[in-house]
Amino acid sequence: MTHHFNRSLTMLATALEMEEKGKSFYSKAIGECHNDLGLKIFSMLKQDEDIHIQRIKSIYEHLQGTHTWDESWKTMGLEHKDLTVVFRELAATHQKTIKADTGDLAALDVGLDFEFRSVRFYEEQLKAAEDPLEIEFVKHMIEEERSHHSALLEMKAFLSDPAAWFRGVERGAFDGGTAMG
Repeated sequence: MTHHFNRSLTMLATALEMEEKGKSFYSKAIGECHNDLGLKIFSMLKQDEDIHIQRIKSIYEHLQGTHTWDESWKTMGLEHKDLTVVFRELAATHQKTIKADTGDLAALDVGLDFEFRSVRFYEEQLKAAEDPLEIEFVKHMIEEERSHHSALLEMKAFLSDPAAWFRGVERGAFDGGTAMG
């Protein structure tokens, strides 16, 4: 029990550090971004990192005090649907006014790396998780981090070549894939 408890606390401390770095990066990206679409997505990602930080701190404090996992983190949900869907809706709205510069694309690469590492971290933690509530929490975090990564990939594709991105989205709709929204 002690090993499981210590492993969980260590995992949460590492997760907190990662999420705080992500929040810091997205705060910086917001200040340096030159297009409205990027500003909106980076702002939503920063807000999501805030929620992740709150969840992790809540679990950590509860775990330290009781040595048990609880479900209180479930009340700390994101304020939006899947971020990829949000991105597609915003891209459709802003398609004529968006211009990307190399700084925006570089920020996307850094964000993609952050989110990729987060997904991998949580996937590794899932292998060691034992408590059903811990397993549920880690799976939930994986899902949200994958959504972040997917939205950033879409945004990079869109900013790199909007016409090709729209053709791909439209083809997906005609091929039985999902349409925007």
